[in-house]
Amino acid sequence: MAKPESGLARAGGDPAALEAFYRRHIEEVSRFIARRVRDPHTAADLTAEVFLAVVDSAHTYRPAMGSELGWLYGVARNVVAAEHRRAARESRIAGRIAGRRLLDAGDIARLEERIDAESDGRRAYEALSGLPEGVRALLELITVDGLTVTEAAAALGIRPVTARVRLHRARKAVRAALPAFPAPLAYSEE
Repeated sequence: MAKPESGLARAGGDPAALEAFYRRHIEEVSRFIARRVRDPHTAADLTAEVFLAVVDSAHTYRPAMGSELGWLYGVARNVVAAEHRRAARESRIAGRIAGRRLLDAGDIARLEERIDAESDGRRAYEALSGLPEGVRALLELITVDGLTVTEAAAALGIRPVTARVRLHRARKAVRAALPAFPAPLAYSEE
């Protein structure tokens, strides 16, 4: 004979069972949360989150593993831990921002000018982004970092002749992508 389903197991899909479960355990959950959280709004939110989590995970409850309340405290513990992690992350982010000054109108104007002045460079990087990683790395080492083809080949662990072939193909691709760009990717052969 099949064992009758517990109230918790039904709470995941039956609103009446969830309401009965909620009424039976709201005080314990509220006290559990209040012992771990100082802010009343956060406590109310977390209590609600616990019962939302019950709806999603009620099917995982196994009476042989312990009481409903014990299982529910496990869910509540996970909800509180997730809130503490979120709050810690938020605090770290706020700490990073706190030491920085806000931009004034002059700063923004200078940044806008700089962004406008670098539009050709952005177009070049966008053209490079479509190239395979090894080719793009070679181009950056040569054109941005100023290495020779031989030095860039050594840095990438490839033969200089392989680097020259890749560079030739890359320059052709960039020329096609940026026809108006002046003398794309000048470099030194040494």
